[in-house]
Amino acid sequence: MSENAIATRWRALGKSRALIPYVTAGFPTAAVSLDAMRRVVAAGGDFVEVGVPFSDPLADGPTVQRTTQAALEQGMTVARVLDLIRQAALRVPVIIMTYLNPVLAYGVERFATDAHAAGAAGVLLTDLPAGTDPAVEQAVSGRGLDLIRLVAPTTDDRRLKTALNNATGFVYLISRLGVTGARADVPPDLDAQVQRVRAASPSSAHLPVAVGFGIGTPAQAAAAARSADGVVVGSALMDALAKGGITAMERLTRELATAVHA
Repeated sequence: MSENAIATRWRALGKSRALIPYVTAGFPTAAVSLDAMRRVVAAGGDFVEVGVPFSDPLADGPTVQRTTQAALEQGMTVARVLDLIRQAALRVPVIIMTYLNPVLAYGVERFATDAHAAGAAGVLLTDLPAGTDPAVEQAVSGRGLDLIRLVAPTTDDRRLKTALNNATGFVYLISRLGVTGARADVPPDLDAQVQRVRAASPSSAHLPVAVGFGIGTPAQAAAAARSADGVVVGSALMDALAKGGITAMERLTRELATAVHA
């Protein structure tokens, strides 16, 4: 993937909404997760978000926590995650979702260099608020990776503008407070949240807004796609993989893609 792969993909989508499936690297095994990355693309994923297993995943709900723990128990590391991305050689952009500690342990500059070399197009550092560590941000963006910003419904307008000032790729909007995991419905104020994020984005950036956290069914994905440019689904897919295997996960991905692309 080139360093502008994410922007290129959004342009190619035109007015179509994007489905962004999440896969925990190494769950339930390295081989199956490699297959899962490829299957979600074949089933209609426009991007793929690959989660780096971490021992203290504070933003994640029980499903992703279980998958990351299982992956860690089998020896999944940052280096092995990057190797899986390299092996997958996906035709759509890959976004690495990780906490900061694994990156620091690996070495920030080394991580950014190796992630780009492996084929990743962007990085989402879950617990790194914008502007708190410019050196880390520069290491990521300076090596051809988009730095995806995570914003919450409670982010005030001033902080939102700061967070989006140097954002690239797209903005990841948390649809509701709390940890990851499927919910019964999408928030009634989702459209207003998306519009607020778009209004705060620099006029020169025109960053797409993707919504995640709590979206797990085709109906919810369709509802979110009426407001946002993209829809991120993680826990529901990992639940399907855990309970029904790769075929069940692929089937749900197809259903979600149909709903989002309608």
